[in-house]
Amino acid sequence: MQIFWFLPTHGDSRYLGTTEGARAVDLAYLQQIAGAADTLGYEGVLIPTGRSCEDPWVIASSLIGATKKLKFLVAVRPGLHQPSLAARMAATFDRLSGGRVLVNLVTGGDQTELEGDGVFLDHASRYVQSAEFIRIWREIIERSHEGQSFDYDGKHLSVKGAKLLFPPTQKPHPPVWFGGSSEAAHELAAEQVDTYLTWGEPPAEVAKKIADVKARAARKGRTVKFGIRLHVIVRETEDEAWRAAESLISKVDDATVIRAQAAFAKMDSEGQRRMAALHAGGAKRTRADLEISPNLWAGVGLVRGGAGTALVGDAKTVAARIEEYAALGLDNFILSGYPHLEESYRFAELVFPLLPRKQRPGLPGQTLTGPFGEVVANLDAPSRLVSQS
Repeated sequence: MQIFWFLPTHGDSRYLGTTEGARAVDLAYLQQIAGAADTLGYEGVLIPTGRSCEDPWVIASSLIGATKKLKFLVAVRPGLHQPSLAARMAATFDRLSGGRVLVNLVTGGDQTELEGDGVFLDHASRYVQSAEFIRIWREIIERSHEGQSFDYDGKHLSVKGAKLLFPPTQKPHPPVWFGGSSEAAHELAAEQVDTYLTWGEPPAEVAKKIADVKARAARKGRTVKFGIRLHVIVRETEDEAWRAAESLISKVDDATVIRAQAAFAKMDSEGQRRMAALHAGGAKRTRADLEISPNLWAGVGLVRGGAGTALVGDAKTVAARIEEYAALGLDNFILSGYPHLEESYRFAELVFPLLPRKQRPGLPGQTLTGPFGEVVANLDAPSRLVSQS
């Protein structure tokens, strides 16, 4: 099990849908979050993409020197990037970071945003373009290790003599991640990507998606890894966690929810449609309605696009829910919480000890021993709490 965190390059706050409790997301703040994730032992960070976000490649590059082992899951966008340029970007980042880049293939689902970026293809055509894009990208990089060039003539994309002179550190190429809920997305995942990502739907629905992608990949002689994107609201008690969930949306007004849901409804993303269905397009507002599966809460999706569900509960409960997802075949968990800096610490301190995580080795000479915690009365190390459970 590998746990990732999230860099909020589209904004961060204590409350959704309002400026109250909001904070500036500048380089210093992103360095704090990335540094915390690196120090705490998260495998890597996801950097979102889209016109509502700062550019992910610029952000990721600015954080190479601020981190030591942290991996960066960074988006490529067919139609915005050309595959040859994206191959050079990924190879350069991989070389400069010492093999710490993961590539997130993002087809996009917001037609208005896509047209603003110069992409006018319909849903089906975008997936054809994405398949051509990542095929060209992979071939250019794989052939770079042997100094070879690549030709391709596709429906949407073509290259002639494409060549990468500086190959990446990772072979045959940096791992490709991808998420999508439509049949076209599942087919692309089965054929081309290394890790398929789903948003946080109830376990039974996630199981169906995993089974479908796995079966499609098997028919092509491939295997695919799986991951999930979730928010987390974890506290020392269940009551505290649910109060925190309710507080997160306590400042948002009805008009903001209605406006957000109207925007989401215009998208042609199957994943976004499935997220909206979990809270009935904003009609569900109470905890009883929004808890769509044990400890799975759809309140985030009232005003946030993309991943709209959170695991809510005390540490043991949240860990147990994560284990339930892992039992379905999920290896990678990309998590986030508001605000992202404090919640990265809270989740690591409360939940990491309860999960069967892949432990990252410490750096030479940096193994610290106690005392841990503040020394009591200038005399004694704090006592270790003994669990009463």
